[in-house]
Amino acid sequence: MLRTSASRVLDDQDREEVLALLDADPIANVFVASRVRSVGLSPARLGGQMWGFGPRGGLTSLCYAGANLVPVNAGLEAIQAFVDRARKQGRRCSSIVGPADAVEKLWERLEPYWGPARAIRWAQPVMAISSPSPVPADALVRRVRPEEFATLLPACVAMFTEEVGISPDLGDGGALYRSRVAELIRVGRSYARIEDGRVVFKAEVGAVTPQACQIQGVWVHPDLRGRGHAVAGMAAVVEQTLRHFAPTVTLYVNDFNLPARAAYRKVGFKEVDTFMSVLF
Repeated sequence: MLRTSASRVLDDQDREEVLALLDADPIANVFVASRVRSVGLSPARLGGQMWGFGPRGGLTSLCYAGANLVPVNAGLEAIQAFVDRARKQGRRCSSIVGPADAVEKLWERLEPYWGPARAIRWAQPVMAISSPSPVPADALVRRVRPEEFATLLPACVAMFTEEVGISPDLGDGGALYRSRVAELIRVGRSYARIEDGRVVFKAEVGAVTPQACQIQGVWVHPDLRGRGHAVAGMAAVVEQTLRHFAPTVTLYVNDFNLPARAAYRKVGFKEVDTFMSVLF
């Protein structure tokens, strides 16, 4: 076993150093950077802890330990330090997600204590685009209005269940998930094409920083798939998010989801990295 220094729990005094480390790779780190910029590093506001590896003024690696466990710029020594802390704390997250190499090494060391996983997504291409799509955008895709929450929610639940393999209504009855859906609508980060009370296409902007924003929850009604709604809808979302949120739009997708990958490539997304997710 590697002999390592211990990790430490960071606080708001470390904010600028943390952001500098996150901004070194704004696409890979968009989720964690968005959280830090929104609420800071206080565990009470962050909804978890930020672990740092390296002394104050010399941070080299991070690990967000909240609903997800997310390593940032984590080499072998940092990974072992984060594993030591994760083992002592016990599993509190629903997934480990991030750059594939780091997540694979984390899971290799945590599996004897946290396993088995419910599912492992070994390769999830990270894709990005920094200019409007060359394909025509769906003019009917727009921001969802607060009064349309009840219309959008079933589509969000269906997407989550299809993608993750379990319903977001488990545990707390879906209260936390519903509040997240409502919040994204409230801040103008939920987009959809809605016709006659039915969601045709939807997507959300899950994370935003000055450098990048991350799209999540892309979904087309099952009865309407194969008709180009995903391509035209994503072209519209890219156009609007580039205008309103950040100069680069990113997402990640399962490697086995060939139709989605083909649609994103047609929109103009390029593969720039690979994530891995371990789901509990």
